[in-house]
Formats: sequence, C-alpha cells, structure tokens
Amino acid sequence: MEKIKVGVLGVGHLGRLHASLYKEIKSAEIKGIYDVNIEKAQKVGDELGIQVFKEVQDLLNQVDAVNIVTPTPDHFNSAEKALENNCHLFIEKPITDNIEQAEKLIQSASNKNKILQIGHIERFNPAMLALEDVRLNPIFIESHRLASFNPRGTDVAVILDLMIHDLDLILSLVKSKPTKIDASGVGVISKHIDIANARIQFENGCIANVTASRISAKKMRKMRIFQQDAYISLDFSEGFSEIYYIPVEDQVIFKDGTLAFSLGEINTGEQKKEIKYNKLQRKDINPLKYELESFIDAINANISPLVSGVDGLEALKLAKEVMKKIDEHTHYIESRNKS
Repeated sequence: MEKIKVGVLGVGHLGRLHASLYKEIKSAEIKGIYDVNIEKAQKVGDELGIQVFKEVQDLLNQVDAVNIVTPTPDHFNSAEKALENNCHLFIEKPITDNIEQAEKLIQSASNKNKILQIGHIERFNPAMLALEDVRLNPIFIESHRLASFNPRGTDVAVILDLMIHDLDLILSLVKSKPTKIDASGVGVISKHIDIANARIQFENGCIANVTASRISAKKMRKMRIFQQDAYISLDFSEGFSEIYYIPVEDQVIFKDGTLAFSLGEINTGEQKKEIKYNKLQRKDINPLKYELESFIDAINANISPLVSGVDGLEALKLAKEVMKKIDEHTHYIESRNKS
C-alpha cells in the first residue's frame, strides 16, 4: 500500500503538532508545510526536517491530502483551493465559521469523492474511547470547558473555539434533534463572546447544560452524563471516565484496564440491586495521533471518517443557534436597562 502524501497548511501551535505526528504515522508521508508567515514556517520546517513551500499551490501539487490548521476565517478558502486540486481534507474544528460555506465544502468533497474529516478531537479522547462498551442513553448532560485566556482562538467566539467540542460530543451521544435553546454569554477580554452557557432541549427529552469559558483561573474539561441506570463522569483533561451503575442484563463486559468496585446494594422495593463503580481508561493513546491515523485510514479504505463533514456542519449549526440566542438575550437585557 502506497503512503498517503500529506501537506499541512498553517503551522501555529496545533499545525506544528500535526506535522510532527505525521512523521510517526507509517501509512502517511509528510511532504511539506505552508504558512503565510514564511519565517515561522521555515523555523518549524528546520526543527522537524520538513520541506517548506513558499507558495501554497506548489504544495498542493505534491500531495494527496491536506490538513487545514489555519485560523477559522481562512478554512473555506484554503479547503476550496485544496479540493480544486483533488486533495482529501482534514479541517480543524470548526469546519468553517459560515454554514453556507460548510455546506458547499461538503457537497464539493462528495462530488469529487474526497474524504472530508473535521478535527473534533474529543471524539478520540481516552475518556470517550473508554465508554465504547457502555450502553449510553443520556437524559441529562452537563459539561464544563474552562480555559485560561490565550490570544490564540480569539478570532471567533468561545462557542466556536471551545464549546463546539462539547456540542459535537453531545450530538453524537444524544442522537436527537435540538428543539429548544436558551443561552447567554458575554465578551470580557476579546471583542467576541468569552464566556457562555447554553441549555439545550432535544426531541427525545434529553437536556444538556453546557458552559464554556476562556477567562477561567483554572482549567476544566469535564462532562457528566445521567441516565436511568447510571451516572457517568468524563474527565477529558486526565483522559478517563468514571461510571456508577446498576448492572443490567446483557451488559457488555468492559475493556481491559477497567477497575470495578461494589458500592453495596439498594432496595428498589421489588428486589435488592447492586451498585457498582468503575473507572474506565484507555491508556497509551495520543488523541491527535489517533485522529490523524483515522483520517489516513478513511482515505485508504474510502470510507466515511469518524467525524464527517456533516458532523462538523451539525455542530456548527448548533453553535450558531447558541450564538443567535445569546444575541437575542443580550438585546433583551440592553432594552430592559434602557427602560
């Protein structure tokens, strides 16, 4: 099997990681990098031993696939140019900052039979992977994604920068359409929204309460899932999940590495039921490397990637609805203050 030739557009902090990890993926060959900041690109190229291209077209002529790790407002133009050159696409989240542009990219990739994967990396987090054997049917989800301020990412609102990770995860878990959204948020340091909260109700009755902030003193990336037979806590920073549950019939056995403890019994009125606690962890997994490997595997097998363009679009649509509700709430508050 021939190696997939890959190029990376944008070599900031994350783009540099993409380029370095491709050197470790046996089924891929990193052919070069490009950045509008030639000096930065040259520095990264020298450090990693990767060819630097001064013209993006010259790089596109050399590769089968492109990773777009540029600022969000540039995603569409870079992706469109790559598709014109028949390249498979990996686009860091969000897919774009514009729904119409995202739809156009998805259609264009489909017409050209090209793989389009979106970089919602938390799908590859060990905390999520550890739940592969757990029966999930959420009725309430609570998530907190808090980060210290970093100028990187402030070209868009915190909803598109951070919250969209959890919106994508929630959509993948709930598998139902949102029916009602309440949201509020405010810009504190940047010209965009820096802290936001959304309460999302789904068609199947599930409720999600989502908070994201990039002005927090302490970092946190946690999600809690409540369902009729279990309470599940995911820690994305530490890469593990904890589950408190009542064993049910035909429950699939957990993966190796799971630690199980009996917490005692409860009397349900009909019979006594045992409560158990498990700590679930998938070790030795680099989420970004695993994500990039899955992209290359999807190209080789010509199958839909784990996080498709459509997945990226649905997360973007929900993020835009949250932003719309925040805008409506802001106008309401302003009108009340003036009266």
